[in-house]
Amino acid sequence: MLTLYGFSRVNRIAHGRTRDLRILWALEEMGLPYRIEGMDHPAGDFSSEAFRALNPFQQLPVLDDDGVVLSESGAILLHLARKSGKLYAPDEAGQASVLRWCFVALSTLEPPLAFFDVLSWDMMKGPAQQRDFVQGWAGRHLGGLERWLEGREFVATEEFTVADLLVSHVLSLAQEPALLAPCPRVAAYRERCLARPAWAKVRAAYEARVQKD
Repeated sequence: MLTLYGFSRVNRIAHGRTRDLRILWALEEMGLPYRIEGMDHPAGDFSSEAFRALNPFQQLPVLDDDGVVLSESGAILLHLARKSGKLYAPDEAGQASVLRWCFVALSTLEPPLAFFDVLSWDMMKGPAQQRDFVQGWAGRHLGGLERWLEGREFVATEEFTVADLLVSHVLSLAQEPALLAPCPRVAAYRERCLARPAWAKVRAAYEARVQKD
């Protein structure tokens, strides 16, 4: 059975934003059986020798697929999609497109959105010029996605794939209304993906299971 190492307790700022949610969402969408190995971050579970043997970077998520161990949310999602054939594409061109858009999510969209999100924390507020620069950086990339979504329901293929799961979860970082105001297609796309029943189920279970420190 698949074992997902996910949070059982995390600090309040990170609660509800953790990347194990991406894997939980995919597992629910795919209908795959799995178990969760809860990790208490504030208690130091990440520092154990056993966990460092699984992931030297001491981060979640980690997936153990009957002895095949993976870290990094994008790698895990693509592994699950390729192995199960779900949330993937049946043809080579579609699979290449899914791969492309997973990398877009992680390499192009997530860095500026995550940086902008961090700058919104009270403890991290910096000069206005810094915030303006990061907002412009994020805005340029969101603008590219806005253009791509013209006439498209999903980013990689005509069906919902792990690429959409990853892109829409990354877009959930864009809590500042000004970021998506110029991008109505992106806003509608995010809402469409996050309205899926599997996501609602995962969020409800996460809220009930994962404690805030």
